[in-house]
Amino acid sequence: MIIRYFAGAAEAAGRTEQPHDGNLTVSALKSQLSGEYGTEFARVLTCCSVLVDGTRATDDTFAPTGATVDVLPPFAGG
Repeated sequence: MIIRYFAGAAEAAGRTEQPHDGNLTVSALKSQLSGEYGTEFARVLTCCSVLVDGTRATDDTFAPTGATVDVLPPFAGG
């Protein structure tokens, strides 16, 4: 899968995109990424929406190999 980070999530991860092994739930993915990128990323991740192939995901959503996963912090607009 490809994970794409936006805004504050990209800043906390120090990248905008990365490949990752698929076939896991969003919850398991969040846990792995928090361990990889540390407490600041884990904090940002708590307020992010996650999309799997363009559809909003829950923690139980399965992210298969080949999926695109977007990590989107809240956006402010005006």
